[in-house]
Amino acid sequence: MSVGMAAPRAPYACDPDRSRGRLFSEAPSRTRSAFRRDCDRVIHSTAFRRLKHKTQVFVFHEGDHYRTRLTHTLEVAQIARAVARQLGLDEDLTETLALAHDIGHPPFGHAGERALDACLEAHGGFDHNAQTLRLVTSLEHRYPEFDGLNLTWETLEGIVKHNGPLTDALGAPVGRYATHGVPFGITEYDRTFDLELSSFASLEAQVAAIADDIAYNAHDIDDGLRAGLFTVDDLKAMPLTQGMITEIDGRYPGLDESRRGAELVRELISYLIGAVVGETEQRLGAVLPKSAEDIRRCGRKLVAFRANAAEAEAGIKAFLWQHMYRHERVMRVMVEAECLVTDLFARYQRAPEDLPAEWLPPEGAEPESDGEQARRIGNFIAGMTDRFAITEHIRLFDSTPELR
Repeated sequence: MSVGMAAPRAPYACDPDRSRGRLFSEAPSRTRSAFRRDCDRVIHSTAFRRLKHKTQVFVFHEGDHYRTRLTHTLEVAQIARAVARQLGLDEDLTETLALAHDIGHPPFGHAGERALDACLEAHGGFDHNAQTLRLVTSLEHRYPEFDGLNLTWETLEGIVKHNGPLTDALGAPVGRYATHGVPFGITEYDRTFDLELSSFASLEAQVAAIADDIAYNAHDIDDGLRAGLFTVDDLKAMPLTQGMITEIDGRYPGLDESRRGAELVRELISYLIGAVVGETEQRLGAVLPKSAEDIRRCGRKLVAFRANAAEAEAGIKAFLWQHMYRHERVMRVMVEAECLVTDLFARYQRAPEDLPAEWLPPEGAEPESDGEQARRIGNFIAGMTDRFAITEHIRLFDSTPELR
């Protein structure tokens, strides 16, 4: 098979014609598969559009060429489809999960998430995967017959479990949720539409998850170079990128820094995609799954980097942590952003009349508990763009940090 050509549909790929369906029954589309319909619904959602002005690393007004959550998401989708195509998976489901994976993120990236998690600590905390599920199952109001987007079971499963099972077979939280438990928003919905939290997700979901890692490693290098936080030669500190840079310099002597960095990013993406496809094919060969259900029951993650690539990828993450995410310039802005989100949350709790009318309880409704009010405020803030959060802070407070 030529490089880049689609593999035949694999027997372990998710089949839209065998989907477990939607919570609310709908007639099938005459022109689109169930998973393509999900993808289109995500693209047309309000939450997806808001990604345009949500921070990846740099706040929107720091420059037009830095990634936002939206451009990051599009890069994840492109990489995910490339991997899915080589593995014979359903590209529409893979793309859906890639496009939806970040719509639950609040403004200001992980700083906003940390702030909301602290504000909601007494009421279950904040988790962006749970918020994504909440958006696509209840907070989007676009259809006359149901709240949310009424996505297929396979898409909802992938949104919740793309990083692996949330519980063991007995229901005890595992992994990142072992300490504080599975978020309430997920457990509550799971009682309505069982997502089988103890099993692994589809290969399509696993591909979307690892495509996220590939995309942000590559584009954060690109953005870090553009911002002057480090140089191409600084990246020689890692064996993988040192070898790539040496090869690029040999092929293109005297190449300017901008093109040199761009070529490195392309080489890195290609290398990591190849490392994922090769390792995944080897793992599939060992397991020999015959269906998507075999993937869920196999008891291990099947989409992964080769061992040497996993080590190199961890090195890239460590480099970016030290030279970018913990850089004084980035940290200063993120600390101010956390304070801004915390200010807004406290203000809305103290003066709920400052919320838009559509975010207030209906007249005559039963009084809310503290937890219900806090969650409603959290939902409102999580949906904000960076720009709107700053505008709201300017409206409600005498001084607002510039976030520069």
